Amino acid sequence: MRRLGLFLVILLAGLLVVGTSGPAQAVKPIKIGVAGPMSFTQGEGHWNGATLAAMEINEKGGVMVGGTKRPIELIKVDTNEFISIPDATNAMELAISRHNVDFLVGGFRSEAVLVMQDIAMDNKKIFIGCGAAHPKLCTRVTKDYDRYKYWFRLTPINSTFLGKVVFIQLGTVAAMMKKGLGVKDLSVAIIAEKAAWNEPIVAAAKKFLPKMGMKVAGVWRPSPVAKDVTAELGAIERSKANIIFTSFSASVGIPFAKQYGELKIAAPVVGINVEAQKDGFWKATGGKGNYAMTLNTYAKVKITDLTIPFYEKYLKTFGEAPNYTAGTYDAVYLLAKAAEKAGTINSDAVVKVLEKIKDVSTAGVVVFDKSHDVTWGPGYVTSLGTQWQDGKNMCVWPYKWKGVTYEGTVPIKFAPWVIKRYKK
Repeated sequence: MRRLGLFLVILLAGLLVVGTSGPAQAVKPIKIGVAGPMSFTQGEGHWNGATLAAMEINEKGGVMVGGTKRPIELIKVDTNEFISIPDATNAMELAISRHNVDFLVGGFRSEAVLVMQDIAMDNKKIFIGCGAAHPKLCTRVTKDYDRYKYWFRLTPINSTFLGKVVFIQLGTVAAMMKKGLGVKDLSVAIIAEKAAWNEPIVAAAKKFLPKMGMKVAGVWRPSPVAKDVTAELGAIERSKANIIFTSFSASVGIPFAKQYGELKIAAPVVGINVEAQKDGFWKATGGKGNYAMTLNTYAKVKITDLTIPFYEKYLKTFGEAPNYTAGTYDAVYLLAKAAEKAGTINSDAVVKVLEKIKDVSTAGVVVFDKSHDVTWGPGYVTSLGTQWQDGKNMCVWPYKWKGVTYEGTVPIKFAPWVIKRYKK
């Protein structure tokens, strides 16, 4: 009912703008397709983020394009990409051919988004990615600019940068174990869902962990939708790994965290677990997900002046904190700003504006590089590290990282059973 109400608000805002122009001069809305797996939390984030942005923009009268205020109309594009790439293909084609969308935002599973991207490019539709991390999505732009110039990635940072951030966070945990728990020789268990976006992360982990002074205890690759990972956790426990490095974007993150807590595996968890980014994670794991740490995009900390107001409004509107796919909020605003500056919704004109844009968003300062990838680093988009601490998802990173600390960050905590393992 809440989502239906929001949808009606968006339509009403659009109708109000049309009505002020008179019946003979009805204003055509700007149609934005929101593409994602709508039966999963990632798709819900896509839809909710875009809905909130469209509602705010329409409440202010819409987008000024060429002297005319135009409302935003969202088209829900359920790609079902977790289950079927052909479903994603069909959904994208329908969004363009039947619904005549002007722009597209969203996309999650890299294998599917690569195909979805081609469909958007064939039709010269700007597609701002808000979910898929594989570097190839952007390297295509530099290899064949004329074809792929309509693609931009806003969130997350690509797999290579994701790997860098989680390795920095892993290094922080390792330093804490050495200094606080007296552990000298560290070994790390890598557990990553079997998916294309994870290939460069797993390869990088196997390569760089030894360079960081840590051994690789083993690599485990469960299904993205596995419901039981006790076998993997048992093997990790037998490996006597000191740290567990996770890389999950799908639902497997729930059973992993729950079973980790139930078994009390005596190794801190650090890495990526998208399910741990949402408020429902605590209830879904029965509180067993305590101490789970994950790379994140949002937390109630001041990344920019926009972050906390967005976080609180999203929480109030949808009853949960935003996950990173809610970056569609910033994507819709970027498209609105670019269209206003270009004075048109023509894709080629809007591309030129997006290529030069420097915009303060809810997740940092957005600047696209030559491959149309979002720029990562201090002063731009950094990402966050968050950890579940007694029912609250707290920001624990960055802290004094290259001069960056966000107000509201707290220290990382180790589970009592981890401390007990070393404090005998």
